[in-house]
Amino acid sequence: MKKILKRFLLLILAVITITSTFVGCGKKQEVKVSNGPVEIEFWYGLGGKLGQNVEGIIKQFNASQSKYKVKGVAQGSYTETFQALQAAVAAKKEPALVLLEAPQVAQLAQRNLLAPLDKYISEDKDFNKDDLIDSFVKQGVIKEKTYSLPAYGTTQVLYYRKDMFEKNGISPDALNTWEGLSEAAKKMAVKNGNETTVYGWEPMWGKDNLVDAVYSNGGKVLSDDGKTVLIDSPEWVNTWESFRKWIHDDKTMRIHSGGQGWEYWYATIDDVVKGSAAGYIGSSGDQGDLDFTKLAAHEQPAWNGHEAKPVAEAKSFSIPSMVSSEQQKAAFEFIKFFTSAKITSEWSMKTGYIAVRKSAIEEPNFKAYLQAHPQALVPMKQAQHSSSAFADPTNGKIIDALKKAADKVEIENVSVADALKAAKEEAQKALDSVQSK
Repeated sequence: MKKILKRFLLLILAVITITSTFVGCGKKQEVKVSNGPVEIEFWYGLGGKLGQNVEGIIKQFNASQSKYKVKGVAQGSYTETFQALQAAVAAKKEPALVLLEAPQVAQLAQRNLLAPLDKYISEDKDFNKDDLIDSFVKQGVIKEKTYSLPAYGTTQVLYYRKDMFEKNGISPDALNTWEGLSEAAKKMAVKNGNETTVYGWEPMWGKDNLVDAVYSNGGKVLSDDGKTVLIDSPEWVNTWESFRKWIHDDKTMRIHSGGQGWEYWYATIDDVVKGSAAGYIGSSGDQGDLDFTKLAAHEQPAWNGHEAKPVAEAKSFSIPSMVSSEQQKAAFEFIKFFTSAKITSEWSMKTGYIAVRKSAIEEPNFKAYLQAHPQALVPMKQAQHSSSAFADPTNGKIIDALKKAADKVEIENVSVADALKAAKEEAQKALDSVQSK
């Protein structure tokens, strides 16, 4: 009996000890949270000077207050950020803040993986949502809930070497139409036998430049009722065939493709900087890396008889829905800081991206900057007659079909009609599946 009683007392003592240990651990964690800042990770897909600028803003934010601490985590690209986020969600190790593109926001919101931001917006009297550029805000609104807020606006514009245009007697007005640009590219290209040593122009690899050119030729992705995919229409075929011909037949243009992250992008820029290409199509955000004593910027062209309608969109902040309310609040405070008139105007001056607040134009430093750097006005003007980014109702399947078709045309020199026909069939099947539910 004594042995049983002794064992019972030892068991109670062990339980008390273990319980005290866990309670003590819990208290230590609570003290750490209450006494220190709430720490969050911010994932973004920017490199080079852009990444350095992001880190500079993070540093400013962390120094401006003591409640929150943001740690930036650079990814290889927007796409790699999206992929890494999905893997992190599956592993339940998601960051509290992420920089996404519009189609990615739509996909994640449809899966309830993003937190609506409306509560934070309405509760913060200093945020002033109405001061944000409306078209950029709208792309993050899905079923009347706000799942993202714009970090910066972007649109792809033309950059060209002034010396090469002058040497060949070409006016920048040649860039007003695709027909004029192609003739200028033909004149500036230098060939040695069958080899092109200097290219007249370099589009950027991928579907985006091709889609922009289609929009500027009157084309659409879907019919007005949203039921029919139109990517094999004459507007699409004729536009993409022009690019295929310039790249593969005429060899007056080329693309860089593949590589890690933004490698292909910087290789394209490098060709123009070195003088092995007369110009390229790139982001408004490239301006921070370019020397405008040698280069100039120009809006994207239209096709004869049409208006230029390239896409202008925002890269946006989103907060994963699984993170704690404390982390969500910390993330929103950083969004508020990044999108303030002062910071968004500074970001625009350093990068060339479009400021997201209307009041940014009233910042004295920004006013002076725009007068001294006219290239910064080019993306802002283009955004005034732009198309919105395509909102894919099939959770990205139509966009994926276009990506595959673009690679077939730009890299493999596959017939445009065949590539777009296959893409249309794939996209229509995905659209029909969504609409039948």
